[in-house]
Amino acid sequence: MPMDLCKIGDHYVLTADLPGVDPGSVDVNVDNGTLTISAHRTARSEESAQWLTNERFFGKFRRQLSLGDGIDTSAISATYENGVLTVTIPMAERARPRKIAVAHGADRKSIETTTVDAD
Repeated sequence: MPMDLCKIGDHYVLTADLPGVDPGSVDVNVDNGTLTISAHRTARSEESAQWLTNERFFGKFRRQLSLGDGIDTSAISATYENGVLTVTIPMAERARPRKIAVAHGADRKSIETTTVDAD
């Protein structure tokens, strides 16, 4: 199953070509940091055909992809349209790039304290 994977903003997009696959046989799941895509393409059953070339794969097949720690696995979504499976894999909030403010000497504030004599 050929697939592409790219990053767009704060999520990844996986597209896999699954032409001729029954949408009901497509299964996408995540277990212990591994994304698994499985599907089934039924073989042609034309008994009177005399095959000259038969190169199209049929049967069960699957692909696995190891996900990093920075993925929000609860928000992964998938669609199957026109023989193409699209899986959207969002980054977890904690893994998204963010700007960190750097304090400068002028931005620092001193804390005033009062000392009480113990007479």
